Amino acid sequence: MHLRTPKPALMFAFAAAMVVWGAHGPRAQPQAEFTRTILQVRDLRVPGRAAVVARVEFRPGAVIGRHTHPGEEIGYVLEGTLVLEVEGKAPVTLKAGDSYFVEAGRVHGGRNGNAPARVLATYLVEKGKPLAMAVEGEGDVRN
Repeated sequence: MHLRTPKPALMFAFAAAMVVWGAHGPRAQPQAEFTRTILQVRDLRVPGRAAVVARVEFRPGAVIGRHTHPGEEIGYVLEGTLVLEVEGKAPVTLKAGDSYFVEAGRVHGGRNGNAPARVLATYLVEKGKPLAMAVEGEGDVRN
């Protein structure tokens, strides 16, 4: 088998394409404020309800828009510090080892400090509904 050596013009075109792609490729996309990785979903004995367990990772400086869940959220902070802002309550600063509870349908959001943060969250939700719903004008929280 004979391998051809790429022609200089083709090599230049490839290099130019990579420069353009690098300038307008993945770095041009906004970085997600957080990622939610679903670890487990189980039906509950209560008809129409399910438990969803997720690991949620927040980037440094993340701002989480105000949103609701179609059920309760129970969380445990694994790493970092977060400010939880629940409508009708004073903001609470949570650090590794702290837990929290947000009532079904309660509007809440928050922000992260200058370091990554991780939470183990359990949602006891109505089946067939989105896990999270943004308050109008607050951005996407479905991540």
